[in-house]
Order: sequence, then C-alpha cells, then structure tokens
Amino acid sequence: MADLLSILAAAAGHAGEAHEAAEPTVAGFGAGWFVALSMTVLILVMLWKKVPGAITSGLDKGIAEIRHQLEEAKALRAEAEALRKEYADKIANAEREAAEMLEHARSEAAHIVDKAKADTTDLIARREKMAGEKIAAAELAAVQDLRAKAADAAARAAGALIKGKHDASADKALVDQAISGL
Repeated sequence: MADLLSILAAAAGHAGEAHEAAEPTVAGFGAGWFVALSMTVLILVMLWKKVPGAITSGLDKGIAEIRHQLEEAKALRAEAEALRKEYADKIANAEREAAEMLEHARSEAAHIVDKAKADTTDLIARREKMAGEKIAAAELAAVQDLRAKAADAAARAAGALIKGKHDASADKALVDQAISGL
C-alpha cells in the first residue's frame, strides 16, 4: 500500500512538471466564479421549489414514525410485562395448589392407613372370635361324641353283664316285679 502511494505521488509530481496551462476565462471570470454562480442559482431554485421544507417535512414524518414505533414498543413491553406477571402469578398459584394437593394426599393416605389398621384389628378380633367359637364347638362335639361312645360302651357292657348273669327265670322275676310296681 505504501508503495502504491509513493508511486502515485511521484506520478502526480511528474504530471505537474510536464506542462502548465493557463486557466480559461470568460469575460474575465474564471471557472471558480462560474461554479459559485451555478451553486447560487441551484440554491435559489431549491428555495423557490421549497426543497428544504420538503426535506424537513420528510424528516418530521420519519421522526413521527419513529415516535409511533417507540410508543408501540412501549405498549408491547407493558403488555409483555403484564403477561409475565400473569404467568408468574399462575406459576405461584400452581405451585401452591400442588403443595395443597400433596398435603391433602398425604393426609388421605394417613387416614387410609389408620382405617386399614383399625379394619385389620377388627378383622383379626373377628377371626379370633370365630376361631374360638369353632374350637368351642369342636370341643363340645368331641365331648358329646365321647359321651355317646361312653354311653354306648356302657350300655353294651351292661347288656353283656346282664346277659351273662341273668337267665330266663331272673328275667321273669324282674318282669313280675315291674308289673307289680305299676
């Protein structure tokens, strides 16, 4: 880059040395005077056509549009803040409701466990009572069965003894005695 600049500077220096021409003039006025005159005419035409007013009105419209966009942005921000607050409240309510539901579920579970314990205790007591009643019934049946067997055995033994010790004459005496007792 520095080489390019030095080459350009050297070329400009050589170009200026090669020839000097006189500046052209018209009626004694140079090029600078004509440039100034044309700029003045241009500025006057622009003022006559109200170009600065058009430029300022365009800038004012741009400023108004920017202000409108800023107001919309403020409104959107306020709306976004309101939504953020609303959702933060919803989240807080949801967390509170979840905690309440969890506490309710825990208390219900404790109630169910207590009821199950009470029901189990009642069931065990009923089963014990039923088992006791069955045992008592079985004992009673066993005692009655034993009594029946003992009575049957005693009757057979008595029958065998009577059969062995009594004959027909002894039976006749017993029958006569029973008839006379009537």
